[in-house]
Amino acid sequence: QVQFVESGGGLVQPGGSLRLSCAASGSIFRILRMGWYRQAPGKQRELVASISSDGSTNYADSVKGRFTISRDNTRNTMYLQMNSLKPEDTAVYYCNVGGQPVTNYWGRGTQVTVSS
Repeated sequence: QVQFVESGGGLVQPGGSLRLSCAASGSIFRILRMGWYRQAPGKQRELVASISSDGSTNYADSVKGRFTISRDNTRNTMYLQMNSLKPEDTAVYYCNVGGQPVTNYWGRGTQVTVSS
């Protein structure tokens, strides 16, 4: 059974950085295209970055140049390095299959708050 657990969120000032982690259970992780999603209050969940099993990446325009997605298949873990954070990045961040999220795979997410 696949399970994703997100961590690393917190409160940070504008311009600051955070690194999120997504720990996955199950050997299927290493063959999945994975993605980081976020949901801000009152808004729909959106895909912000995705990474294929061999490391090719895609980013939403709103985070391009500031966020970096990566993965370590030996550790069944995916990361999101977030730099130059803005208040509009405030959201709950989730990981799931990239582009085609699976309902049963949603975890609790990790809260990121960017505020002075």
